[in-house]
Amino acid sequence: MTATPVYDLDPCDPGFVRDSYPFYAAMRDLGRIFEWRQLGHRCCGRYDDVNAILRDRRFGRQILHVTTREELGWPEPAAHLGPFHAFEEHSLLELEPPRHTRLRSFVNASFLPRQVDRFATPIERLAQDLIDGVAASGRCDLVADYAAPLAVGVIADFLGVPQGLSPQLLAWSHDMVAIYQARRDRGIEDRTVAATMEFSALVREFVAARRRDPAEDFLSQLVTAADGAGRGLTDDEVVTMGILLLNAGHEATVHALGNGVRAILERVPDPAAAVAANAAGHVEEMLRFDAPLHMFTRYALEDVEVAGERFRKGDVVGLLLGSANRDPAKFADPDRFDAMRSPNPHVSFGMGIHACVGAPLARLEMQVALRVLFERLPGLAIVEPPRVKDAWHFHGLEALHVAW
Repeated sequence: MTATPVYDLDPCDPGFVRDSYPFYAAMRDLGRIFEWRQLGHRCCGRYDDVNAILRDRRFGRQILHVTTREELGWPEPAAHLGPFHAFEEHSLLELEPPRHTRLRSFVNASFLPRQVDRFATPIERLAQDLIDGVAASGRCDLVADYAAPLAVGVIADFLGVPQGLSPQLLAWSHDMVAIYQARRDRGIEDRTVAATMEFSALVREFVAARRRDPAEDFLSQLVTAADGAGRGLTDDEVVTMGILLLNAGHEATVHALGNGVRAILERVPDPAAAVAANAAGHVEEMLRFDAPLHMFTRYALEDVEVAGERFRKGDVVGLLLGSANRDPAKFADPDRFDAMRSPNPHVSFGMGIHACVGAPLARLEMQVALRVLFERLPGLAIVEPPRVKDAWHFHGLEALHVAW
């Protein structure tokens, strides 16, 4: 077996953060698997390998259910992160079967398209209200004034949380997801823990209220649901599920809308007419062309050989979604934005058992948001160079200043 090629690049490098795709092309040229020196683990960026490993049950999101810290040579977790780790113990994103199977069974039905479709009218109402708030000014920051309040508002409505809390939920969400970024320090970790505790306390109050008096919202569905044996979810499980929905759903949707509208305005002639004719196609191509999340990691759950490489139990592999979505072996002319691309099997929502459960709601939200935006503001144009967030694998814009 030949030596694994090594890629040497700081993931915080400004050029890489600003436009990762030329770097991904160089990574794919190295081979199916390469060692990313600064990340300290191997990665793959070709579509077929990323897609296959996402579906491969020999790889998982957690590892300590099949081995120990001692066997892996890991230190004990930092004590100050205890509240955050306790929260993550109930996260669908971090669990493997059988716990993952059990928890996911409680939420799958809520995200079926027929259940999600009833939110089309509230989503449109919120989108119209947000456009009403900026239309007369002639310009706005599309991220701060439209994408972010829309995304958090939709999730708040879905959960059954008052819209007036949206700014606070947004602040907590930002502080919690910051812990996953490449540039991380004790200050970020302390803010993550504080946000986790405060957010959890609020949601716990809502859960207690729903147990006393259920309503027609997602939290109520969670607190009243039971499996075939009559067992329901614990309060800790419901709290984590609710917060996870907001954090994952809001962050990804904001980034996808910002990235996607930028791509449309820069690359699509007569964007208002194009979106009106094919909003769904534009959403799928937005997700492929400039994905909101660029890497998932997986642990090898056993000794395994894949993509010509041997992985020992506990080894990490980084799956580069942003690279896979631009792989010319899968997508013809991948650097061209093409809303008519069909099929468009991008991996932006993941694959396998950890595929995004909220994908139907995200697709609906983005289609409505895009349609309303270009219907109401057909002369939309970018008026300042877009600013990319300094976060890399949570890939999105700091701001997108537009005028009409």
